[in-house]
Amino acid sequence: MAAEKGNGFFNLYNHGFVRAAVCIPEVKVADVYFNTQKTIELARKAARQKALLAIFPELGLSAYSNEDLFHQDALLKSVERAVAEIREASSKINLVWAVGAPLQVDCRLFNCAVVFYRGQILGIAVKSYPPNYREYYEGRQFSPASQALRSGVSLAGQKDIPFGANLLFQAVHIKNFRLFFEMSEDLRAPVPPSSFAAMAGATVIGNLSASNVTVGKSEYRRRLAADQSVRCVAAYLYTNAGFGESTTDLAWDGHAMIYENGDLLSESKRFSTSAQMITADIDLDRLAQDRMRLTTFGRNAEDHKEKIKAFQTIEFGVERLRGRILPDRDIPRFPCIPADPARRDLRCHEAFSIQVQGLAQRLKSSGIANLVIGVSGGLDSTHALIVAAGTMDLLGLPRTRIKAYTLPAFGTSGKTYRNALRLMKALGVEANEVDIKPACLQMLKDIDHPFARGKKVYDIAFENVQAGQRSAHLFRLANMKNALVVGTGDASELALGWSTYGVGDHMSHYNVNTGVPKTLIQYLIRWVAQTRRFSAEASGILLEVLEMEISPELIPGEENGQPRQKTEATIGPYELQDFNNFYITRFGYLPAKVAFLAWLAWKDKTRGAWPDVPPEKQNAYRLREIKKWLRVYLSRFFKTSQYKRSCAPNGPKVGSGGSLSPRSDWRAPSDSEAAVWLDDWARIPDRE
Repeated sequence: MAAEKGNGFFNLYNHGFVRAAVCIPEVKVADVYFNTQKTIELARKAARQKALLAIFPELGLSAYSNEDLFHQDALLKSVERAVAEIREASSKINLVWAVGAPLQVDCRLFNCAVVFYRGQILGIAVKSYPPNYREYYEGRQFSPASQALRSGVSLAGQKDIPFGANLLFQAVHIKNFRLFFEMSEDLRAPVPPSSFAAMAGATVIGNLSASNVTVGKSEYRRRLAADQSVRCVAAYLYTNAGFGESTTDLAWDGHAMIYENGDLLSESKRFSTSAQMITADIDLDRLAQDRMRLTTFGRNAEDHKEKIKAFQTIEFGVERLRGRILPDRDIPRFPCIPADPARRDLRCHEAFSIQVQGLAQRLKSSGIANLVIGVSGGLDSTHALIVAAGTMDLLGLPRTRIKAYTLPAFGTSGKTYRNALRLMKALGVEANEVDIKPACLQMLKDIDHPFARGKKVYDIAFENVQAGQRSAHLFRLANMKNALVVGTGDASELALGWSTYGVGDHMSHYNVNTGVPKTLIQYLIRWVAQTRRFSAEASGILLEVLEMEISPELIPGEENGQPRQKTEATIGPYELQDFNNFYITRFGYLPAKVAFLAWLAWKDKTRGAWPDVPPEKQNAYRLREIKKWLRVYLSRFFKTSQYKRSCAPNGPKVGSGGSLSPRSDWRAPSDSEAAVWLDDWARIPDRE
């Protein structure tokens, strides 16, 4: 549902999240009373921490390592009494919880997950594949789900409880919250039961496990859980038996994990001697959006219709958790820039290499020998120039094949002009300069612009005459030099429509930056400088470029040399707008949710900071600022800018956040309205 105004805005449950807990209680083998009390204790703790879902280990009420004790009536009757006690206790706990238990049905013993909510047993999930090899002898005691003779049982004073391996649990008041439970070995099957459950709609999969530990097994579990969460486009919750299980021949490490579509959200400490509980806030909207986009997911489900039809959906109402509940989840300010230095280095290397590879292929396939590029001394043209230099290096060609031009006009500052000249020289490209002021002035005279008559009129026509002349010069120079014009405009500018259409910076023969947002360009330049990819002199200039105010420099600057135009004062901080663009285009989130995530990421200077930049130099934004600039983004992106994206030049897709090319990730009408997005935007409160 859309976020409510007021306090409801600051509640994760109003933004498509659900908090889940994975629990590993203390256990004693065959001491059902002790295990039951410890299970209830952790369930209460999970509820106090505002979780709505908790799962417990396989056969946790009895402990897993009972072996032939599972055939003792004393143990089984005690488990039945424990289920009744938990059912009663659950009436006072606002929590869906799945507890592992051995249950005898029709003279067969089944390995089960009993699912409770508010005094009711919603259903009993049954293990499909009890293992019977190596150290596992479950087949000696337990029957697989396929041997069940009925689909409903009576237990703990409740009749007709759904029973089987095909149960889905649907919370009717929480969109996309549909649960499925499997046990341990089920995950290791070539096609786990959860695969079919996901195709049937399950978004959250719980695995109640009691996997013993051997050297290297923890990494194997991680791969299994991560891969299954990706294949199922689901959250995968894995809990495991821990300290207290019998060590007659085996040992136990209490390994719990929560994955969301391949991302590890939380993991327990292994080999703990005390009870543990991990929690994570699962983004149900993300899962639903990805499934909707992944046509392969739906088509695979179509191939398994009969299997999917066999699933039974159990609907239940849930009590909404109200008040201020903020996610305990890392929301990175820069989704395209990993915080981990090793991953960040790899990401930058990949992004830069994609740009270089794309330009190299275009050069080879076109049969054109040279590149023409306009170099302003600003961020985008600086990055495009170093990509061009990297391309020539990759192809083993001299960098002098890059015909670089600085094209000063009325608004060009001395600092950017000098940076352009210095960088061209440091990179060893063919450096050129063309003063376009006379050509601009002639056009202004031709159209009878007031500036040509001596008046200081700096309107959009004045600005775009300069932008147009730059591109016109570059294209004609490319004709003369047998060259391709390399575009410099980035994905952020394309999203906001911040480019001069047609004969302007909007157009080129090939745009290497088209799939790269401004914030990533900033860090790529920093990475190239820090890794000394070219020379120490070039690295120094690149770092100076990063210190410059972002400006189109189309209006004469201030007397102190500072630019009169400040791009971010008009269209908003790029770091915020890149954040907005990522979540709007990659996931299709409601604007209110995007604002909520932005507030979590940007409300202080210590959370999700720029890599390698001290917190005191970071920006922080209040909710009212986030709301203000989000409106600018929504209006520009959905209403006024698509026509520029509809005919953007070729260029490589770089990030998983997607491309705005009409031939790649984004196809949209050029004359749409922004009303529905702005209606939801209006739900964002002004105060925190």
